[in-house]
Amino acid sequence: MLFSNALIGLREGLEAVLVVSILVAFLVRTERRRALPLVWGGVGVAVALSVAVGALLTYTAATLSFEAQEAFGGTASIVAVVFVTGMIFWMRRAGRTLAAQLRGQLDEALRLGPVAVATLAFLAVGREGMETAVFFFSSVQSAGGGTALPLVGFVIGIAIAILLGCLIYVGAVRINLSKFFTVTGVLLVFVAAGVFAYGVHDLQEAAVLPGLHTLAFDVSAVVPPTSWYGALLKGIFNFSPQTTVLEAVVWVGYVVVVLPLFLRPHRGAARPASIRTGEAK
Repeated sequence: MLFSNALIGLREGLEAVLVVSILVAFLVRTERRRALPLVWGGVGVAVALSVAVGALLTYTAATLSFEAQEAFGGTASIVAVVFVTGMIFWMRRAGRTLAAQLRGQLDEALRLGPVAVATLAFLAVGREGMETAVFFFSSVQSAGGGTALPLVGFVIGIAIAILLGCLIYVGAVRINLSKFFTVTGVLLVFVAAGVFAYGVHDLQEAAVLPGLHTLAFDVSAVVPPTSWYGALLKGIFNFSPQTTVLEAVVWVGYVVVVLPLFLRPHRGAARPASIRTGEAK
């Protein structure tokens, strides 16, 4: 739970930090510092809205009956999987041209006015924030409450992302972003597969889907849920020692379909992706 949430926080946080650093660097290098408060204002609103969405989801779930909670949590988990899947493919596709796109959009927004600048910053960061809020809620539901590990994981991941973003911005470190997003993308495919299977299990608990008592396997005697390795598998991959046939099918199906698509070679030039936030073109 700690590792998977830290991975999501790192991945989402680094995307958001890179976006902000590109916008800030463009304004600084083109001597348009007066627009910086607009960017930070848009970022602040996006962060606040993301926190509010997470709180709303948690409050809504707490007011529901058991069956409704399971249905709500299962649906949120599946939505989180959709978000994460879209995220890894979007960065794989857009990572090579992200800086140029953002600089062009910001240049156009500056011509349109202050509202456009703040809106651009809000939309650029808000997408990652909303995805993180939904995934965080799904992780809390998966943990079953009574633990702060999901929150701790997200905080650790986001803190590392902010640190890396600052170091990249000042030129203290260079990261091959293509390799970084490929490795984290592969890990996230397996994390998302576990969240997908857990979401299906929730829907089975809510009697929305059949097969709750039809098990594909039961290894609880070998991998007790209370053991350290059981907790580790649960925390990273949402592995359940008692897995239903439907859970197993969706887990395997997701990995078999998504992983090869993600790892297929890029079309076009094969130069490494790197984002130089301090470079204005």
